[in-house]
Parts: sequence; C-alpha cells; structure tokens
Amino acid sequence: MSDAALSVVDAEATRRRLTARQAVVVEQLVEAAADEARALGYDGLSVRGVARRAGVAPATAYTYFASKDHLLAEVLWRRLQVLEVPAPADGAGPADRLTTVLRALGLFVADDPTLAAACTTALLGTGPEVRAARTRFGAAVHGHIAEALGDDADPAVLRSLDLVYSGAMLWAGLGHIDLRAVPDALADAARLILDGAS
Repeated sequence: MSDAALSVVDAEATRRRLTARQAVVVEQLVEAAADEARALGYDGLSVRGVARRAGVAPATAYTYFASKDHLLAEVLWRRLQVLEVPAPADGAGPADRLTTVLRALGLFVADDPTLAAACTTALLGTGPEVRAARTRFGAAVHGHIAEALGDDADPAVLRSLDLVYSGAMLWAGLGHIDLRAVPDALADAARLILDGAS
C-alpha cells in the first residue's frame, strides 16, 4: 500500500473510530468501488459487486457503506483529500492564485471520466451519508478557493466562485462539457468574476 493510501487509512480510522484492520477493509472497498465504476459505470455498480471485487462479504461492505452512492462519494472525497494544489508563483495576485487552484480542482478527476461521471451522479444522492460527504467535499473546495482569494475576499465573489465550480463539475459529470475543458472554463469564469468585482 502506498504512503498516500496509508495516510488515508490512518485518517479513516480516526474519522470513523475504526481499528487499523477495519480501515484497511474500508480502503479495499473504496479501491474496489473505483475499479467497479470504471468497468461498469454508475448504473452497473452495486455494493454486492464491489464487495465481491474487494474479497469481502456484502454484509461487511454494508457495515461501512449504506449504498453505492455512499461508496462513490467516498471515492471522490478521497481523491480530493490527496490532491496536491501547486503553489502559485511568488508574489502572485489573487487572479493567478485562484486560477492555479481552480485548474487543479478542475483536473483532479479529468484523467478518469467514467469514474468522475459515476461519482458525480452519486454525490447528488439523498442519503444522509451522501449529504455528509457532499458537505465535506463542498467545504474543502470552498477552503481552497477562499485561501487563494486571501483574507480580504469579498463574500459574494467567494460564493460566486463556489457556484461556478459546482456547476462546472456537475455539467462535466452530466456530459455537457468535457472534463478536460473544465480548468479553462473555470479560469475564464474566475477572471470575469474578479474583473466584475473590481
């Protein structure tokens, strides 16, 4: 298991009060869910199929994940957690900092469009576990954008950028825009919003 995977396992054990062994099982299920989504898409994925791929009983999978939406939301969350946002150049202004962050956030699933579509669909689910994952995800994205804008950011600009990001990822997940086009679209929207706020 890679160092990044081990740190996610450690974080998982802390977040859910799991033993080290339970955290490893959860990690196996998450990895199997990603593989299953790539192979079968959202509609073909089931918790039973993920459990089979992970080598655990379906009851074990349901101990940790209430639904396939919950599983896929966790896949997306973990990818966001290990995202490394490149540091902007020294002395970069808010627009450059923001563009750097939005490009990284826009690309973090672009290399895996089938998985991205499945995870986006799942993130729109209605279960309480999915709502919690959606809240964590939104808060993390908001934090990245807020940090790029700086302490004196206009709350209306920050809210607009949150909405632009959410809308772009939803459109990409629904197939209305190619995932690889999202970073440029986000950068363009950020420039327009920042220019309008000046």
